Amino acid sequence: MKNSDCILFLVFLLAYVPDMQAQNTGNVHIIPKPLELTLTNGAFEIAPNTRILVSPDAEQVGMYLQQLLEPPTGYMLRVDVLQDELSLENTIVLELDPTAAQHGEEGYALSASPDAVVISARTAAGLFYGVQTLRQLLPPQVEERSAVAGVTWEVPGVEITDRPRFPWRGMHLDVGRHMFPVEFVKKYIDLLALHKMNTFHWHLTEDQGWRIEIKKYPLLTEIGSRRAATPFPSDRNRLDGQPYGGYYTQLEVREVVAYAQERFITVVPEIEMPGHSVAALASYPELGCTGGPYQVRQYWGIAKDVYCAGNEKVYAFLEDVLGEVMELFPSVFIHIGGDECPKDRWEECEKCQAMIAKEGLADEHELQSYFVTRMEKFLNSHGRRMIGWDEILEGGLAPNAAVMSWRGMEGGIEAATMGHDVVMTPTSHCYLDYYQSQNREEEPPAIGGFLPLEKVYSLEPVPAELPADKTRHILGAQGNLWTEYIPTASQAEYMAFPRASALAEVVWTTPGMREYGDFIERLPSLLKHLDGLGVNYRPLLK
Repeated sequence: MKNSDCILFLVFLLAYVPDMQAQNTGNVHIIPKPLELTLTNGAFEIAPNTRILVSPDAEQVGMYLQQLLEPPTGYMLRVDVLQDELSLENTIVLELDPTAAQHGEEGYALSASPDAVVISARTAAGLFYGVQTLRQLLPPQVEERSAVAGVTWEVPGVEITDRPRFPWRGMHLDVGRHMFPVEFVKKYIDLLALHKMNTFHWHLTEDQGWRIEIKKYPLLTEIGSRRAATPFPSDRNRLDGQPYGGYYTQLEVREVVAYAQERFITVVPEIEMPGHSVAALASYPELGCTGGPYQVRQYWGIAKDVYCAGNEKVYAFLEDVLGEVMELFPSVFIHIGGDECPKDRWEECEKCQAMIAKEGLADEHELQSYFVTRMEKFLNSHGRRMIGWDEILEGGLAPNAAVMSWRGMEGGIEAATMGHDVVMTPTSHCYLDYYQSQNREEEPPAIGGFLPLEKVYSLEPVPAELPADKTRHILGAQGNLWTEYIPTASQAEYMAFPRASALAEVVWTTPGMREYGDFIERLPSLLKHLDGLGVNYRPLLK
């Protein structure tokens, strides 16, 4: 019997179970919730002689699984290329099936029996998400990074068919206000992978710090990465008097991007413009309307000093910066910010007023649109797409730009109606720097607001009022972690999880299958995995 026939026979056996059992998922708790999950008889036990068989183009996923299982089990499982003559007994099979259109680009099927675990998908990404489900089917000790005694490494008999609802399933991390080590950034990416998220939005530049090495402009990191002091978390009106700084070298950026790619996560960089740019102006004062002097901003909030939109040197500078950024990040989308840009300096700047007159613009809002559109044309000329916060709608949206709707859903509705792609990330549901309790005395200092777990889970990224023929423009949703009041990696974890777990289910699972009580019942199982990973998540009963 050929391998393909064996696989079909295994799937048939796993599907042949009583109807009553099909309604019972027992103790099998997966987040995000799969599209279809049926319990079958028996269980598969991973043993020292278990093999991992992979399709020729899926070796990366096979090696990932091997490296995931080896530390806790103590077994270095052999990885072989799947061939017809190989027996499937006592194997974990990762099979690519390019004809399996029902799985889409990121879906998979997983069948577990006493003889084998078979994961099949159309793409390697789908196989990877199947592996994440397998990970949650195993005892939570699978997350330990050293051998665990006394554990039976069983996978319950199941048949799962699964695929995501949205192509953009994201989390954001602001490193401009507080910076985090590369090792934590990798851990953050690993946590996104566990939740089947596929986009990491890396917010790299701010008024309070420039965090990415740009070789053509070394002062961006020599000057722009350092601020003289930081507000106390408990008193935003007082400075601590302690210098703060740091940045990621291009070598470190490449390392993070490669690490994410191995986990099928796209890293989308954000280089803020035209506002939130004081750190750049402190480094190169000629880029501002007044010429400075400027100082890397110490307090949080919005600065009136922004890039001069009437100065051709600014456009040349930003094209140079984005040129180096595009060399580091292969993502189709490049985020340019575009939010919270006061027009005060432009109103008084001769160069900006001259540009308004030259281009026949109505006002400073159209000047911002002109600025954004110029940068979009540059990105488009290099095969990339622009994405920005919903303020880029002001004065007219750049022709091909995508929008992140953060000031509610309205900006996303407007952009999608106009035919632009949208990522929903409203403050009401997606700002994970908000308090998690009404009793603020019991929580670490936060920026404000109140966003409990249930509110995150209630997000519906596709607004009911959006015309049916425009819903395709909703790419998905994203959680944002702004770090004005998050100075440590431990606190970042506390603010992000398990709220990010709720969002992961929002963007993966179809609405009709989501119910908060069911999610809460399944969540403790996932939290045990987070315990094994050493995540400082917020306890459910707190």
